[in-house]
Amino acid sequence: MKIVAIVQARMGSSRFPGKVLKKVNGKSIVSLVYERLLKSKKIDEIVVSTSVNKKDNILANHLKKNKIKTFRGSEANVLDRFYKTAKKYKADWIVRITADCPLVDYKIVDIIISKAISKKIDYVTTPLTYPDGFDVECFSFNSLFISWKNSKMKYEIEHVTPYMRFSKKINKLTINNKENYSKLKLSVNEPGDLGLIKKIYNYFYPNILFGFKEIIKLYKIEPSIFKKDLNKKKFAFNSGQKLWIKAKKIIPSGNMLLSKRPEMHLPNFWPTYFSKTKGCEIWDLDNKKYFDLSFMGVGTNVLGYSNQKVDMAVNKSIIKGNMSSLNCPEEVELAEKLIEMHPWFKMVKFARSGGEANSIAIRIARAASGKDKVAVCGYHGWHDWYLAANLSNKNNLNAHLLKNLNIKGVPKFLKNTIFTFEYNNFNQINDLIKKNPQIGVIKMEVSRNSEPKNNFLKKVRNLAYKNNIVLIFDECTSGFRETYGGLHKKYGVKPDIAIFGKALGNGYAITAIIGKKEIMEVAQETFISSTFWTERVGPTAALATLNMMEKYQTWKQISVIGKKIKENWIKLANKFNLKIQVYGISSIPTFDFVSKNKKAYKTYLTQEMLKKGFLAGTSIYVCTEHKKNIINKYFDFLEEIFFEINQFDKGDKENILNHINGPLCHDSFERLN
Repeated sequence: MKIVAIVQARMGSSRFPGKVLKKVNGKSIVSLVYERLLKSKKIDEIVVSTSVNKKDNILANHLKKNKIKTFRGSEANVLDRFYKTAKKYKADWIVRITADCPLVDYKIVDIIISKAISKKIDYVTTPLTYPDGFDVECFSFNSLFISWKNSKMKYEIEHVTPYMRFSKKINKLTINNKENYSKLKLSVNEPGDLGLIKKIYNYFYPNILFGFKEIIKLYKIEPSIFKKDLNKKKFAFNSGQKLWIKAKKIIPSGNMLLSKRPEMHLPNFWPTYFSKTKGCEIWDLDNKKYFDLSFMGVGTNVLGYSNQKVDMAVNKSIIKGNMSSLNCPEEVELAEKLIEMHPWFKMVKFARSGGEANSIAIRIARAASGKDKVAVCGYHGWHDWYLAANLSNKNNLNAHLLKNLNIKGVPKFLKNTIFTFEYNNFNQINDLIKKNPQIGVIKMEVSRNSEPKNNFLKKVRNLAYKNNIVLIFDECTSGFRETYGGLHKKYGVKPDIAIFGKALGNGYAITAIIGKKEIMEVAQETFISSTFWTERVGPTAALATLNMMEKYQTWKQISVIGKKIKENWIKLANKFNLKIQVYGISSIPTFDFVSKNKKAYKTYLTQEMLKKGFLAGTSIYVCTEHKKNIINKYFDFLEEIFFEINQFDKGDKENILNHINGPLCHDSFERLN
């Protein structure tokens, strides 16, 4: 009977790249794991299983140099890699250890192995009562084979043992620990963890084979050692980040909105969760306050956070009752209000999210035109109908806000039903219509990054008229930001349907699909219905928000602020000889660094602004609460950062990377772990 310990290791950790080769007392973490496992009396062979990714070449070379057996396989399908490792080394039983556990105890390993074999248990593991970092799993080769053969879900193949843990075909046992130390984190998942591990090893030096009992004894007599050395990176290890680590284990992708993933801003360091808000200020879970000079609720809060009048209206509606078997009258009042500001429209339907509203509009437009195919320009959500554009070419939607949108799960029969065209390229959309007479819908954003040129919008409007095509303007983002209502009012172009969201409810969930009567009436002939589209809070918030917008002409205020921000960005860039590109509608100013290192510069900017108490990136959704003193303070800090980036710009990429405390921010849709 052969027992093989397989140590899972790779260089490409999203939270702490290269962590397995970080040094503790002159030895790499993976070497320490290996040496501690060598003391096991039960393990016959130890193999480090890593990937064939080029990033892991340095790890493979390190292992070879230290005469540690290695197997390389799939990076994404870790289960397949484990199975092939076990098969090659003819394992009867496998002990699974991850290389980010440099305190793994060989005595615990031997107990787990003994229990598994003596009691003939297919899968035995340490419980959650052990500290994080003492994770040991032991399972039979047959269990691994069953898992390898039956695992289909991405989660199962990425994490090796989920099938074993949940399958009724495999008997299981957890070896309990009397005292609960689950709050003690002794693995290396982020940079701050390494300092704690070093302190523990330094305490026991030169002994590197101390075990769980010795560590717990130390914890009881010297608890101060186990406090993280936060020094200059103290903002990194907050309650929000700890909760995010937990969230990613139980919520696919960690949350429900890509834009709010911390990896999109500052991986490992972004506060991630909030406790309260007011104006343009956010308090995190540790009660640290930040000024939000970034997304302002991803564009939802034109009036600022926790607006008193909007919140009071909502609170009153909640006291009266939010849901019932009857309809709320506020939705009729809201429909009248929207039609009043857009008199060419006569009917309205409501939903609660932008994705829903876009899909409703597409359903109505297809029904009205009698044709299934759609031409799109811009970003319109996550639904099948939109992502189908990438079925014919995975890059079709790359220029429409988000890159690398994956089409997994999108029915393949939707291929060639959605076509993309570029903004301000009338010849392209004109040719598209000629080649595809079954296009019955044109859906586009009125403006996102640039103004319409050469009467582009009017030409598209006329093209739709001539070909009996329903024209939809998606104004989820642009609505109420430069006009009281849709941005299309500014350009004098009337679509058949317009969609409003985000700013409509100042942070409360409400979206509207508003259109011409002859188009919208078709909605009665196709099934469109959902329970929570009838709740009361959304319409109530929208009415209060619209009343305040109308009274204070908020669209003018935020446009003036946004124009000034653009001007100041350009001034700063010129001052420090940095090349930037400034774009976006006035109230959503955006810039990009024109540099091969732009992602690094953006990450550094966010990192340094966070230290100064600002949530910031390269886009700002302006709100009425972005007062002059706050904007001035923002630019005072930004000036320092632009100066520093200028210094980095004179060197190479490594120069900037040495000053970034974690991984670079993401700029597209990608997996997290």
